[in-house]
Amino acid sequence: MKIYFAGSIRGGRSDAALYHDIIEHIKEKDIVLTEQVGDMSHSVKEGSFKDDGQIYAKDTAWLRECDMVIAECTAPSLGVGYELAYAERHSKPVHIFYRPGETSLSAMFKGNPYFMIHPYTTKEELISLIDQIRE
Repeated sequence: MKIYFAGSIRGGRSDAALYHDIIEHIKEKDIVLTEQVGDMSHSVKEGSFKDDGQIYAKDTAWLRECDMVIAECTAPSLGVGYELAYAERHSKPVHIFYRPGETSLSAMFKGNPYFMIHPYTTKEELISLIDQIRE
């Protein structure tokens, strides 16, 4: 299966190590199209990125190509919000994971029955939930 993993980059990198671990786990069975999200060298400075148009073209192509979107949404991100709406528009299954003790998930996600929402508290619980949706 081809997985589009979404997580905050410009919105903040506080969960970058978690993204890396999630991506490595998913790669044990499936293809992750967006491995760069877990790249610990990405910074939040805009100047450290490629051309924005190239990023948009590549990411939207991957969203159209993927079989499923897995998003970690504890760190709010405008880009991730856009990616999830784009995935919905293209009828891709979208699973949203977040830690409710650390953030309030947007009503635009929680109020939309299209999105499958998975609260969790530990990395181990998150990995278990991801394994369940990939079965």
